[in-house]
Amino acid sequence: MVLPVEKVLPAVGDALQDGGAAVLVAPPGAGKTTLVPLALMERIPGRVVVAEPRRIAARAAARRMAALLGDRVGGQVGYTVRGDRRVSAATRVEVVTTGVLVRRLQRDPDLPGTGAVILDECHERHLDADLALAFCVDVRATLRPDLRLLAMSATADPVAVARALGAGEVVVAEEASHPVDVVWTPPPRPVDAPLGLRVDPRLLDHVAATVRRAWSEREGDVLVFLPGAGEIRAVASRLADLTVLMLHGRLDAAAQDAVLRPGAGRRVVLATAVAESSLTVPGVRVVVDAGLSRVPRTDQARGLGTLVTVPVSRSTADQRAGRAGREAPGVVYRCWSPAQHERLPAQPEPEIAAADLTGFALDLACWGDPDGGGLALPDKPPPVRCGPRPGRCARSARSRTAVGSPRAGARSPLSARTRGWPGHCSTARRRSAPTGPRRSSRCSPSRRPARISSRCGASSVAAATASGRQRCAGCAPRPVTGRGRS
Repeated sequence: MVLPVEKVLPAVGDALQDGGAAVLVAPPGAGKTTLVPLALMERIPGRVVVAEPRRIAARAAARRMAALLGDRVGGQVGYTVRGDRRVSAATRVEVVTTGVLVRRLQRDPDLPGTGAVILDECHERHLDADLALAFCVDVRATLRPDLRLLAMSATADPVAVARALGAGEVVVAEEASHPVDVVWTPPPRPVDAPLGLRVDPRLLDHVAATVRRAWSEREGDVLVFLPGAGEIRAVASRLADLTVLMLHGRLDAAAQDAVLRPGAGRRVVLATAVAESSLTVPGVRVVVDAGLSRVPRTDQARGLGTLVTVPVSRSTADQRAGRAGREAPGVVYRCWSPAQHERLPAQPEPEIAAADLTGFALDLACWGDPDGGGLALPDKPPPVRCGPRPGRCARSARSRTAVGSPRAGARSPLSARTRGWPGHCSTARRRSAPTGPRRSSRCSPSRRPARISSRCGASSVAAATASGRQRCAGCAPRPVTGRGRS
């Protein structure tokens, strides 16, 4: 069978040869991840680096491409993920995670020996994905005009991606591999909306009942999308009489890879978002979608990054449905109504808009552009947002000092230009690790005069002593009554 992307491979190669950058939009299961890198390997000198959003997808893509070539992994096709690397001098296609690509760009922006970079599944707007795109565009504009850049996705906004990438051409493969029917199965009774990490057990009961219905009505394996590992275990306990496999990020590599091998009989695969894209779970003809996803957010009350459960976007729902039609016609059971579907957002909210940006800001500073103003970021960082305790935001800004600052507490361009970004002072302090005396969390003149002066300055210490406060004017004051603290 001819996959849809095979018809546009010549157009993709011509677009990269002529313009240097391009965007490929093709439906799930069209063959983007495995066929495009092998085609570019024949046309572009040097190594082709393919960036995937997850480690399991990187390993699976490398194995599939190596099998198509009749080679072993580590020969012409290899991969590099955190803690695992299988490449050789003969490797022409290397599959990496976006995090590995960002670290590689930070270490050596020239990317010696690399002829092309493919950013797969660019609709997944993780922070590393945004950084990888922006850094690659910057490298191509300043150091490597010969570097070819290709962004691929099934559901991304092609105009926005092309604008960020500086691409002049968008190649579209419109045909889907196999049709996927949609069955709407909302819960029979109202369920509570997710709150934080909590999911209503009644929704999990309904998901388990929908799996049993799909098991009896359809043939083939059933892939179930749930927000997290806890929900996977809860639904698995409700399906104890069926063959159930789990697929999530907490499993080791061997357990994850075992799910991607064909089974001896029918099975139910309970998965998180790791199975949304770039993966083919053999034998799956049915998808059951709970309609929830777990995403990073910043808890403004605590000033810490956390995970919350939110409804999926329409594009994410389409990605999940596409898993049922990768090998044959399939069906997706959606555990919500058509009216609810129309109210879902079209695209998922990018992490840069709501997640903790402490590490993101430090990556930008290491690149030499602390506020990202000179980079082709698809979305700029959000404006200043202060929580209910303004003093926390001030301390967070003070803690974002430059690495190797000449004196502790010195304001750097990074702190001035990222003040108010979502983050937490303790996290930034641990990551930046400025030199100089250790800062005290409580500036007591009688006990730690040296540490006070390193953080707040002599004038603040004098003012604090004269007013009878145990902490300087730069910190939240606490009146002193006698010898004890009030």
